[in-house]
Amino acid sequence: MSQSSTPSAAPSIVLVRHGETEWSLSGQHTGRTDIPLTERGIEQARAVGRALGGRRFGLVLTSPLRRSVHTAELAGYGVEAQVEPDLTEWDYGAYEGLTSAQISERFGEEWNLWRNGVEIDSEGRGEEVADLLRRDEAVIRRARRALNQGDDVLVFSHGHFLRTLAATWTGLPVSGGEHFALDTASVSVLGFEHGNQVVRVWNRTPWAE
Repeated sequence: MSQSSTPSAAPSIVLVRHGETEWSLSGQHTGRTDIPLTERGIEQARAVGRALGGRRFGLVLTSPLRRSVHTAELAGYGVEAQVEPDLTEWDYGAYEGLTSAQISERFGEEWNLWRNGVEIDSEGRGEEVADLLRRDEAVIRRARRALNQGDDVLVFSHGHFLRTLAATWTGLPVSGGEHFALDTASVSVLGFEHGNQVVRVWNRTPWAE
């Protein structure tokens, strides 16, 4: 994804989901748990770097969690990347580490993150839609400062959070992220068309090409 291959000359936000982890492979919800990439995840992250082809960005941001930081490093942007706490994954509260099937059993019926949300745990951990919207808007405000100067922005983060970010960018409610499926080590692009904020590329997986 070189500069010449971007679909628009307008500045854009390139989103990268971190590479595979043991829990992304097993389907366990991984919010605040700080686990490493698998060997396959490492190779996926390197493929992201090859796809970006050394493209320069005015601002590079990463979630503080190591699966995201390591993906940024392997893709060739570790030195430039600034840690942004608002890019951390959705905090699943009491559902941390559980699969959807396990949560459904606990919930008492079929559970859907986007419609049912999470259960706050005994330590008060867990995020509601309003928490995610606040973080989405903060990230977009920070990115917009670079976009307004004509610079592209590169973001390394997590599956569910990036889906909420895409929804917020396009004017959808946070729950609209349900419709933006996102694989590990995928590359997506948020940008503009006729002044509207749009999704220009979604869920490109360089490691599968």
